[in-house]
Amino acid sequence: MSDNGKAGLRFEICVDSIAGVIAARDAGAHRVELCASLIEGGTTPSLGMIREARKVEGIGLHVIIRPRGGDFLYAPEEIAVMEADIDAAKAEGADGIVFGMLNPDGTVDVELTRRLVARARPCAVTFHRAFDMTPDPFAALETLIDLGIERVLTIGQEATMLEGADTVAALVEAAGDRIIILSGGGMTPRTAARIVAMTGIKEIHFAALAPVPSGMRFRRPDVFMGGTLRPPEYDRLDTTTGDVAAIIGAARG
Repeated sequence: MSDNGKAGLRFEICVDSIAGVIAARDAGAHRVELCASLIEGGTTPSLGMIREARKVEGIGLHVIIRPRGGDFLYAPEEIAVMEADIDAAKAEGADGIVFGMLNPDGTVDVELTRRLVARARPCAVTFHRAFDMTPDPFAALETLIDLGIERVLTIGQEATMLEGADTVAALVEAAGDRIIILSGGGMTPRTAARIVAMTGIKEIHFAALAPVPSGMRFRRPDVFMGGTLRPPEYDRLDTTTGDVAAIIGAARG
């Protein structure tokens, strides 16, 4: 990839806080994907979160619409929630909407996707990593192109971006100018330039989270708010300007 190509790279940062939106903006990112519950891969953020994120100037705002963690096969009542959440995100001024729905056989749910794309307009639409759970990524790609979706998020149907790089490169070639392949999950300053060179991606999606200790002095270390999977009660992860800037700089070389 030429230096001009690297200069034209666009960066989307996956965040779950207003501090993360500000950090991404200050590091030079072009937009954020606003989520809740990143430990589950991202779910729909609250109305208050979307509203406050939209107040941050100088960065695009895409909002994930995912009513729960787990699979991407949704019941009618969940679809009704998704439609209401799309309406709310649009009303708050989101630039883009992010979702993904599959059939029981893993193929893209065409009718539901078409319905939600129409609901999301005039916002741009990204089909998220539900794509990586499809049995045939190239068939799924053609389906999404036919549906008029702007972007698809993928790491090549593998556990890591480096493992999926060959598939991502093939998807970039197959997509041409018909749809944007958005990729880069798990990217680090050490791997960023190599992933860009291997895949030819022009838009990069990643999270850059660092531990943030709690300010609580009084603590009950044996009491947990969650279920069997127990993230720390007094520490959390948040997006940092330095980590975002480091990956952006490394990707651009």
